[in-house]
Amino acid sequence: MARTMARTIVGIDVGTSKICTIVGQIGDGRRLNILGVGMVPSRGIDKGVVVNIDDAASAIEASIEKAERASGLSINQAFVGIAGRHISSLNSRGVVAVQDPDGISRQDVARAIEAAQAVALPTQREIIHIIPRAYVIDGNDGIRDPIGMSGLRLEVETHIITGEAMAIQNLIRSVERAGVQINDLVLQPLAAAEAVLSDDDKERGVMLINIGGATTDLAIFAQGGVWHTGVIPVGGQHFTNDIVYVLHTPPNTAEYLKLRYGSAIAGNPPAPGDESDLIDAETLTVGEKQQISAYLLKQVLQARAEELIELIVDEARRSGYESMLPAGIVLTGGGAQLSQFDDLLRDDLRLPVRIGIPSGLGGLHDALDSPAYATAVGLLRWGMRYGGRPPEQSSSDDTSSLYERFRRWLRELLP
Repeated sequence: MARTMARTIVGIDVGTSKICTIVGQIGDGRRLNILGVGMVPSRGIDKGVVVNIDDAASAIEASIEKAERASGLSINQAFVGIAGRHISSLNSRGVVAVQDPDGISRQDVARAIEAAQAVALPTQREIIHIIPRAYVIDGNDGIRDPIGMSGLRLEVETHIITGEAMAIQNLIRSVERAGVQINDLVLQPLAAAEAVLSDDDKERGVMLINIGGATTDLAIFAQGGVWHTGVIPVGGQHFTNDIVYVLHTPPNTAEYLKLRYGSAIAGNPPAPGDESDLIDAETLTVGEKQQISAYLLKQVLQARAEELIELIVDEARRSGYESMLPAGIVLTGGGAQLSQFDDLLRDDLRLPVRIGIPSGLGGLHDALDSPAYATAVGLLRWGMRYGGRPPEQSSSDDTSSLYERFRRWLRELLP
């Protein structure tokens, strides 16, 4: 039996707290094997947006170099995640008359999608994704693939994701300055969904919550497609900063305390004089030590966790799809590592909640056994689904976003 040539795909998760580059290879059986991982602290990025191109490019380059050393491969193109408070979304519908009533063609579908994306956007915004959700033929809805079906009128329901042009271009320039061309920009919660959600989850109805460093991104899936995406301006760093302000510890110590002793549920207060509640920690003064209360630490974290859950509930209600979640909620991202946050969310929302961890990987998969790597792994799976190619087969064309790829596809199909 002839063997298919292995394909190499690279994903770069450019986050507020970390930059992670992952190299994966697809061989026989469509198994994704991890060849190399490079992770470094972020620089030049604030709230998911590049604020210093030189610093961001330097950090991205350092992450790429680590992944290259681990994999033994040279990286010159990648799928790149995008997020931040500048992201927004809307649903739009496009309607066209079918050219040949005996069978709907790809050209008909392309014209319907083009009609759906003809929405009024401010000049400073650009489209990142146009995602067809469902089709309607002559009033019959719920159609997934209309090509070849008979009808006179074709409608498409799409989910359109946009971002600020300046933020998008600065991210592109930072990656390109690091010596890498972008295959596609991918919204981070959509990438994370590729790593931790099953097709059955998306069919039944599920909310993905991706807790990053500075923001929490969410996406609601139903009937196999994405129905809503949103960004909440609270992330894992806010939990850490609360510890810094209340307990007067350095940021690195606060992060350690959060992950080692923290919890989103404070529980019962300790008995008076209970020394087991005390934790040794550094103070903001170099060389000085203090003892802090583990119960107080958990109270601080619970207050912020409850605020974040309220914002998640508000966003779900604004979407209008909060009742379409029989599969519940999947938590992922670095912030999902906070102990008992899933329990608090489950108790408050009365829905099934689980932690989403990438699975089904080969190679160096042990290094990625954490929800913090869902987006980076999801970028590889996005490339598998939508067009990952080995570097030697790359094109010199500008492939900076899915929207640009879609526009070229339309130009090829339409006269």
